[in-house]
Amino acid sequence: MTCVRITKMIETLLPYYQYFKAVHIVFVISWMAGLFYILSLFIYHTEANDKPEPEKSILQKQFIKMEATLWKIIATPAMIISVLAGAGMLTLNNALLQANWMWVKLAFVVGLLIYHFICQNIVKQLKNNQFKLNSFQLRLWRELATIFMIAIVFVVILKSALNWIYGLIGIMGVALAIMIAVKLYKNYRLKK
Repeated sequence: MTCVRITKMIETLLPYYQYFKAVHIVFVISWMAGLFYILSLFIYHTEANDKPEPEKSILQKQFIKMEATLWKIIATPAMIISVLAGAGMLTLNNALLQANWMWVKLAFVVGLLIYHFICQNIVKQLKNNQFKLNSFQLRLWRELATIFMIAIVFVVILKSALNWIYGLIGIMGVALAIMIAVKLYKNYRLKK
């Protein structure tokens, strides 16, 4: 295809930009829900190790099934569709790539993709009865997805109005608050 043909094709598709955006938002929400839920399953799966038999074996088999289903049917397809819809938006409106905030957003998205694939590795480890992280570490790991989500939303909404220094301090403050909350929750659970 020539550049002229590609340009005309993109101009023809430009009215569909809002559809790409809507699909992107819907599947980002689904992706984040999948990431949040999979980490909860990891935590419960890990805590099932403390149960007596046969409860331990029954729970672990069920968690393996639930994790695989969530990962294959919700989290990974939602991630793929989110990325494809986002790429479609950038293709239809490549002026977005001229904005500094978009590059910051894309950097956070790359971080979220790395997070996703690390979670995929944890799914495989737990399936093979490898418990490398305890439930407290998994709770902290779950909050990293929250930090990515907050960072991406603030960058997209505030765009160039965001003072990056204050934004970075704010994200670090949220991360610290989340870690303190997780620690307090752990202490609360231990007292019960």
